[in-house]
Amino acid sequence: MSIRKNIADSEAVLNWAARRIASYIRVVNRNTKWQRIGYEELDQLAEQGEPVIVVLWHQRLAQSPYFFPLDKGRICSITSSARAGSMVGRVQKLFGMDTIAMASKHKSNVAVSREVFGKIKKGISIGIAADGPRGPERVLSTVPLVWARTSGKRIFGITYSAQYGSEAGTWDRLLMPRPWRNRGVFLCREWTETVPRKASEEQIEELRQSLEQHMNDITAEADRMVGREPWSPEA
Repeated sequence: MSIRKNIADSEAVLNWAARRIASYIRVVNRNTKWQRIGYEELDQLAEQGEPVIVVLWHQRLAQSPYFFPLDKGRICSITSSARAGSMVGRVQKLFGMDTIAMASKHKSNVAVSREVFGKIKKGISIGIAADGPRGPERVLSTVPLVWARTSGKRIFGITYSAQYGSEAGTWDRLLMPRPWRNRGVFLCREWTETVPRKASEEQIEELRQSLEQHMNDITAEADRMVGREPWSPEA
């Protein structure tokens, strides 16, 4: 094993990196004038201990620790089992979130779903970047729909945007807000379609497209509110 890989896999190094990333997220949050829009229903459900499924885009992960009202309820984030996803999980744990790694060679999709439903039964909400962990960008997977169909829980789309920031050169074009004198918005809106218990493949695909459009719509709305040019697939 190379020295480089030893360093990359070092728990001390990984924890140090997670703390640095968490520090950046906190600085951004502290130095940004935020609007928090559309959270009334979600806040009430969290206070009542009623779990929901939260969907976001991978591009907007950089402020995800502030998406859910952690002072009112608990949420478990679904992360990738790869190194980058593992780092996301480490960071989110520093903010008090639970995490579950997605399926890997050591864990099946069935095992992951079993863990998810176990969390839901305990009153813990589930959060997932529905185009992750590797994309394609803003192509929504059916995973949150399957979980909603089985659990009967409501789906909320959450996003954020910031006036000043740059997009990373990653597959998702991760938005990295400027950590000083910024203006931003957190936007939460329920997706109100119902996922039938016995939905056909055609129905699931129609619902997938509907939720995908919902996420694009609220993200574009958040972008426009702070003066950013909304995402387009041709950009």
